[in-house]
This record gives sequence, structure tokens and C-alpha cells, in this order.
Amino acid sequence: MPMAGDERRDEVLAAPGPGNGPGSSPEVHRWWTLTAVCVGTFMLLLDITIVNVALPDVQKELHSSFSGLQWVVDAYALTLASTLLTCGSLADLFGRRRAYVAGLMLFTAASLLCGLANSMLFLELARGAQGVGGAAMFAVSLALLAQTFRGKDRGIAFGVWGAVTGLAVAVGPVVGGALTSGLSWRWIFFVNVPVGAAALAITWTRVRESRDPRPRRPDWWGFVCFTASLAFLVFALIKSGERGFSDPLVLGCFATSAVLLAVFLVVEVAGREPMFDLSLLSKPTFSGGLIAAFGMSASMFAMLLYLTLYLQDVLGYSAFGTGLRLLTASATIFVVSAVAGRLSSHVPVRLLIGPGGIVIGLSLLWMRGLDAGSQWTHLVPGLLLGGAGIGMINPPLASTAVGVVPPRQAGMASGVNSTFRQVGVATGIALLGSLFAARVQSVVTDRLDRVPGLGPRAPQIASSLTDGRFSAALAGVPARQRPAAALAARSAFTAGLNHILLVAAVIALVSGVLSLLLIRSRDFVPATQE
Repeated sequence: MPMAGDERRDEVLAAPGPGNGPGSSPEVHRWWTLTAVCVGTFMLLLDITIVNVALPDVQKELHSSFSGLQWVVDAYALTLASTLLTCGSLADLFGRRRAYVAGLMLFTAASLLCGLANSMLFLELARGAQGVGGAAMFAVSLALLAQTFRGKDRGIAFGVWGAVTGLAVAVGPVVGGALTSGLSWRWIFFVNVPVGAAALAITWTRVRESRDPRPRRPDWWGFVCFTASLAFLVFALIKSGERGFSDPLVLGCFATSAVLLAVFLVVEVAGREPMFDLSLLSKPTFSGGLIAAFGMSASMFAMLLYLTLYLQDVLGYSAFGTGLRLLTASATIFVVSAVAGRLSSHVPVRLLIGPGGIVIGLSLLWMRGLDAGSQWTHLVPGLLLGGAGIGMINPPLASTAVGVVPPRQAGMASGVNSTFRQVGVATGIALLGSLFAARVQSVVTDRLDRVPGLGPRAPQIASSLTDGRFSAALAGVPARQRPAAALAARSAFTAGLNHILLVAAVIALVSGVLSLLLIRSRDFVPATQE
């Protein structure tokens, strides 16, 4: 699964067929390849950030619980993380264009199903299918560019691709908010259908096929063990918010996840063609890059879900209004990423990645201090600083993943780094959600017990509040008691946010410090090394 930096000769299939027939100029077809890859990548990355602002509307229409909202995000992240490396191996074996086409078809069809969903279970399953399609596309995106472009043009192609990925992150909340407020949350998925169809037509007719002449066979046992371990871990973290960490079911799922992870490690060590060569972890810089990828996703990106719920459910902003306010972070990511991309060729990447994680941690600490009377402007300095931290990390992180391994291992290294990003999102959302729910329930129960007549209603109000249904939590309260109940509910919600902002900050700070200590310039290998 060659990626950026992989100079290996791949087998390019030039037999007559789509993208290879008469009149298909190499100069023309490669720019069509760039177009197809950028359109597909934009679509799948947009779907990571576009969904958050629509979740409150999804919750109201489909009557979702809080854990259901977590699964809408985690189903996508989990399947994307668990299938990414396997999709790369299959693409090397059967053809990268074929894998990209299959991914586009599945992602587009799953998007249509998401838009048609009439229950949370249906939506969660469709989101999982989206993740598999996205994994097939993401696994071969850079490989398609690497096989098509050489020399200076390759740098231009990767630069365009990087700009598109940054743009997708930046505009996601605004596009999602506009579609949700102007039409319906379903249109954040329906919009993928014509875009996916256009990308599919370009790929099928203009992109040339290629495959690795010495492909790694898929590591099916590793895939099964890793996927099952991650699924049990996320399930346990989400359920712990409802049942507590000492619940037998939760403890059993944690234990099962640990056992499956141990089996996965054994399989990878013993296997002849593992999907994750564990010897890569012996390189401090590679491990530091994985820690940075996980920490950034498990902290700032995971927190965006809960900040969205706060802006819409508590402060009452529309989906579009929420998207505009989150633009303070996403626009900063876009701007700082461009600067960091230029700096990464002049300064050691550890001085961008490590401090970037620390900046994210400080930004999350800055957002703390929310109370019942806080307004959204309280979040602005932290959002700006957090966007700057992400912008410092993103550009050099990709080069760190592939720069410390020989070109033949670049695909695996890049895939593992991308996998850790998605694992960070999935586990971060689940962990923060459980801690948030427990904190909110504790605070609101304590406060309502002090208000005459509201004590008996405390469990019901707490349950509605932890499900993210702020208005429903107050609907059954008598009018004369509603102001006191509303104050208690807002205080509990902000107390929960303050709690998980601290946890997320610790994750980001620890990952930033470790990345700063582990990433070393001497670990990078020359580009000519085989």
C-alpha cells in the first residue's frame, strides 16, 4: 500500500479499459486522477466534521439517547479505523483503482441509507458502512497520487490534496449547519450522492489501474482481533456512562477487549505478513507520531461533539449558528496548517508536533470555567488556540509517519497513523461521554434535592439532561419551579463540560510532552533508502 514517499515501481496496468484506452493522454489522465482523489477525500473527511452540528436534530427526530448519538460518530470512526489497513492490503492485491471505486460506491450508497434512516439503529449501521467505504478510499488515496505523479508534480499534487483535506475540516461545521438549518439533517448525507456519483464517473473513466507486484496478503486474523477488541472497548466506555465502571457487563467488556488485544499482538508477532509490523514501535519517532495522532483526536476532536451539544441544547443556537461559531477553530486550523506546512521543511518537526499538543491542552484548559450564565464567547479564545494547535500538528504528522521507515513500509506506517487518529476519536468520544454523563447526573441530583418539590423529579431530569435533551428535562416541571430547575440543569451541564475539558486537556498535554520527547530528527531515513 504505497503512500507518500514510496518510490517503489508499481505495476501499472495499461491494457485497454476505462482510463487506459486510446486517446487517454498521460498528462491529462493524471490531473483527472488528482481530481477524483480530491473529490472523494473531501467527501469522506467532510463527513467526519459535518455530522456533529446535525446531531441535536437527529436526536429530536429519531428520539435518540445520549449513547445513540455517541454511536453515530463512533460507528464511522470505529469501522474506518479497523478496516483501513486491511483495505490497503486488498487494494495492493486486486488493484487500487478497483478498491477506490468499490469504496466510492459503498460510501455513496451508505450515505443515501443514512439520509433515509428511520431509526437510530439503522443510522448507526449505515454509518458503519460509510466507515468501511471511507477506509477503502482513504487507504489508496495517496497511493493513487504516488503512482501517477513524479518529481516536482508529485509535490504539487500532494500540496493540492493537503489543501483539500484542510478545507474539508474547515467548512464541515458551516456546511453541516447550513444544510441542517435550511433543509434537514438528512441532507448532510444526501449531498454525498451526486458528489460521489461524479467522483465515481471520473475514477472509472479516467484513472489508471495499478497494483503492487509484491503485495502483502490481508492479515485476516489480525483484522478480526483488532476490530473486536476496539468494538468491545468502545462499547464498554459508552455503557459505563449508563451503568458505571463497576458494572459486571462493563467490566466483562473491558476484560474481553484486553484479551483480544493480547491475541492481536501475538498474531502480529507470529504472522508472516502482519497488518501492523510491531517492530515499527521500536522507533521512538514513529511511536511519538502515533501518540500525537491519538492525543489530538481523543482530546480536541472528541470534545467538539460536546461543545456542539452545549451550543445548541443549552445556549439555543441553530445548527447553522453553531457551525459559524465553530468556524473560529476550523478556520484557524486551515490558516495555521498552511504556515506549519512551510515551516516543517525548515524546523525540526518535533518543535511543531509536541508544542502543538501542548497548545491544544492549554486551549482546553482555557475553555474551562463555564457556569450557568456563560455565553459562547467564553469559548472563543480556547477555540482559536485549539485550532492553532491542530494546525501545527497536522502537516508534519503525515511526514513523520512515513519519514522514519523505508519506502517499502511507508503504506503501513501511514495507515497505522491514520488508524490511531480514528481510534482516538472513537475512544475519546466514548470516554468523555461517560465521564460527562456521570458528572451531570451527580450535580443535577445534588442541586435539585435542595429545591423544595423538585427532589423526586431529580432522577428523571438528570436522565433527560445526560441524554442531551435539555428542553425535555424541563418540560414536565411546574412553571413556578422551572427557573430553579433550569438554573440547576445549566449548572450541571456546564459542570460536566468543565470536567471533561480537564480530562481532554490532560490527554492533549501528556501526548504533546511525550511527542516532544520521543520524536527525533535522527530517526528519519533518507528518501533513497530501500
